[in-house]
Formats: sequence, structure tokens, C-alpha cells
Amino acid sequence: MDAGQRLTDDNFPEHPEKATLEGKNKFLGFWLFLGGETVLFATLFGTYLGLRHMNMDGPSTEELFKLPTVFLATMLLLTSSLTSVYAVLALKQNRVRTLQKWFIITLILGLAFLGLEVYEFMEYVHEGHTFTSSAFGSAFYTLVGFHGGHVAFGCLWIITLLARNWNRGITLVNAPKYYLFALYWHFVDVVWVFIFTVVYLMGKVG
Repeated sequence: MDAGQRLTDDNFPEHPEKATLEGKNKFLGFWLFLGGETVLFATLFGTYLGLRHMNMDGPSTEELFKLPTVFLATMLLLTSSLTSVYAVLALKQNRVRTLQKWFIITLILGLAFLGLEVYEFMEYVHEGHTFTSSAFGSAFYTLVGFHGGHVAFGCLWIITLLARNWNRGITLVNAPKYYLFALYWHFVDVVWVFIFTVVYLMGKVG
């Protein structure tokens, strides 16, 4: 069977994302990629922890952070992780329209998260907390902004993936791509949980 052929219920494999050698190789390469990303984020976390008290004469973390806004952003991102799980379940059941619906909801939640993050950054800049105002500012914006860049990339990824495959159904070619996007999105969500804990909660309690 042609790998690009639309799968039907009669020939649908149990794990379409790993049904081909190409799909298995994509998984291997992606796990290596996530390993590198984990090391990179660990470095940024370490840098932030070392510099978070070096705020010069600027506002402290206790004065700066507004937990209601950050908590709302956290709920948006965690909910988007759940909707991506529903999309993967639809993938395994060969329900392409349901998959598309859940990934679109995931995209909307991701964009809403980015909107809140931009609003948050604008508020901080208004209060004098900028990238160049202190070592703390540089470490904060590098860590949180780098994560935001990953969210933006994920949004562009799912937009492209949905647009290219809107009328193609689920195939052995695009099934691994959908699945790997979901893995990437979960990784981004897990990193945010650490940011919420280490940066915001620890910052708020001093």
C-alpha cells in the first residue's frame, strides 16, 4: 500500500504513527531533539536561578509578578495539552475531522497563551523591567521568551500541518507528523509547568 494513500477502517493499523520505518526513524530523531532541548532549557533555568536576585534598583519578583494572569495562561496551556490528547485519540480511531477540530482548539488556546504572555511582558516593561535593566531581566526574558518562541513555533507547525493535509485524511505519511506535534506540545507544556513553579511561584514567595 502506498504510504501516502488515505487509510480506511479496513486497513487501519493499530499504531499508524509507527507503521513504517520512516515513522519509527522520525520518533528516534525527535526524542534526540527533545533531549537536546531539555539540556538547553536546563541551562536557562540554571542561569535564571543564579541571577534572579540581581535586579539592580528595579522591582523585585515579589512586586513584579501578577499570579492571576500567569495562572490563567497556565490553565490555557494545560488545557491545550488535553485537547492535543483528544486529537491523538481521534488519530488512532481514524477520525480525521475530529482530529482537526481538537488541533484547531489546541491552536486557539496556544495563541491565547501567547497573547497573555505579550500582555504580561508589556506590563513588565511599563514597570521598568526590561531585558537590559538588570541581569535578572536578561535571564527572565531569555528563559520565558525562549519558551514563548517554542509555543509560537508549535502554532505555526500545526497551522502548516493542518493546511497541507486538510483533505488528505489520515495516511502513513502524516500520522507520524500529527503524533510528533502532540509530543512536542506536551514537552512545551511540561517546560511551562517548571517555569510557573521556579520563576513565578518561587519568585512570589521570595
